[in-house]
Amino acid sequence: MGIRELELGLCFPVTFPVFLDGIFGIFLVCFPGTFPVFLDRFLGIFPVFSRDIPGVFPQILELARQRGKRVKVVGGGHSPSDIACSEDFMIHMGKINRILQVDKEKLQVKVEAGILLSELNPELEKLGMALEKVLDELDEHLRKSQYFRFLWFPHSENVRIIYQDPTSKPPCSSSSWFWDYAVGYYLLEFLLWISSFFPGLVVWINRVFFRLLFNSRVENVAQSHRIFSFPRKFLIPVQDWAIPSEKTKEALLELQAALERNPGVVAHFPVEIRFSRRDEILLSPCFRRDSCYINIIMYRLQAHSCTRKDLERMYPEFPKFCAIREKLDPTGMFLNSYLEKVFF
Repeated sequence: MGIRELELGLCFPVTFPVFLDGIFGIFLVCFPGTFPVFLDRFLGIFPVFSRDIPGVFPQILELARQRGKRVKVVGGGHSPSDIACSEDFMIHMGKINRILQVDKEKLQVKVEAGILLSELNPELEKLGMALEKVLDELDEHLRKSQYFRFLWFPHSENVRIIYQDPTSKPPCSSSSWFWDYAVGYYLLEFLLWISSFFPGLVVWINRVFFRLLFNSRVENVAQSHRIFSFPRKFLIPVQDWAIPSEKTKEALLELQAALERNPGVVAHFPVEIRFSRRDEILLSPCFRRDSCYINIIMYRLQAHSCTRKDLERMYPEFPKFCAIREKLDPTGMFLNSYLEKVFF
């Protein structure tokens, strides 16, 4: 079964060997290039390229204990922070990426910890499984569609409504090379580059491209990971904010008013608004509440500056999570300077 979509309307770690003060090691450059790390001699980074190495992780952890080193796991390299960086040992679980268990009734899979979404989604497709006046009519839209989101074009009243629901229809696509690439990629990227010198063009770009690309009804049918993802054909740094869903209208009207009060401040399209139901995950933005995610294009990425007290106000169960972490890692082997600022 595919997903029917009805519309109305980043860098990976790079490693290379270096010599530093006569010591051979590995230099890690991670996105966005602001946190280079010199690792500990030959054993600084452990790329696990095979799942057939018996007991490799216990060996690495025992070596870290013997040397008094800390251990961090490297993921896909998308975070604009040093959360995965370490001056000691780092583990890249490149091939620890199997699907271990499939429950088709609950639409759940159990996977190994090293799998990436880019690897998982094609496997789910083979299994036939899926991942799980607009403001005034928001509740109606949410009731109308299983998956609903919309795009707001700042400096205008233009909104693109997107309904996404399971369907048995055959795959179909409304894509066009001319509109999707010639206009929606190359021309848009060029105009956005020009707007970095003349910011006032952004208002015009938002309004014109809505009429060119988003002003007509289209329908696409494809596997869920092709429908749910929002295609970005060139690098666009973005930031997500999660708020209680009942605050959606208030937040967007306040954002719109702020732009109107400050004509020198411009915002590129689109501002993406999507919704998720509550869950029981301790550090989830949807912990015991329905949430709205507001996705805003940023001009530069930066790490957050939140302290433990800040996070305790945002996540009610943060102290419980910290207690579990301390129980499982009493010596702090899996901490780094970034996590110390967050947990203590």
